[in-house]
Amino acid sequence: MADGTRLPVCAVVGVGPGNGEAFARRFVADGYSVALMARRAELTAKLAAELKGAKAYACDVADEASVEAAFAKMRADLGDADVLIFNAGSGVWGNVEEVKADDLERSWRINTLGLFLTGRQAIPAMRRKGQGAIIVVGATATRRGAAGAAAFAQGKMAQRALAESMGRHLWPAGIHVALIVVDGVVGGPVTRSRFTDRADDFFIAPDGVATIAADLVKQDRAAWSFEVEARPYKEKW
Repeated sequence: MADGTRLPVCAVVGVGPGNGEAFARRFVADGYSVALMARRAELTAKLAAELKGAKAYACDVADEASVEAAFAKMRADLGDADVLIFNAGSGVWGNVEEVKADDLERSWRINTLGLFLTGRQAIPAMRRKGQGAIIVVGATATRRGAAGAAAFAQGKMAQRALAESMGRHLWPAGIHVALIVVDGVVGGPVTRSRFTDRADDFFIAPDGVATIAADLVKQDRAAWSFEVEARPYKEKW
């Protein structure tokens, strides 16, 4: 995917301890320059210092100006994104009587508007090259609206609809849009601290999710996948 002699570029949007960090480490290991994008710089600055070819950029995916500025800096430093991994996702938990209207809007802005804004930054260069990949990270809430996910689920379901629309539009241009539905608890340090009584096989391994993303990027375009699920193997689904 590289232009000339430069390394291919992977923009990881939403870098936290867990999947985001695993994506960064995997794509650096696979020979990419990696743009580490997140609202807070604590982890991204640490990773940028540790990982050769990685750079940190402040990016609030809910704010168009912030997204534009982050991608402009990335293009100046590293080049255009060959791969975009949209891992940003958050929401307030609660049922319809507990959450507020602002919670619904914030979830939509992060999960759906954020994908829209970052995708729009990455697509033009991918289209010019006739190739690229946009990998979207979903969740259990992508598929179902649990009682306590009134705010979060509507953002993740809307995100899936946008990703599918993008895929139908962009696949013919050589741009592989795919969705990873992460259905379970990701074994990052924060979640492990909350579930201290659970065995390792309760968690989804971030490295495993990163492997799925790396495999999707390498898929033969004659047999592309749109939606792939990730679950711990002992989960009763």
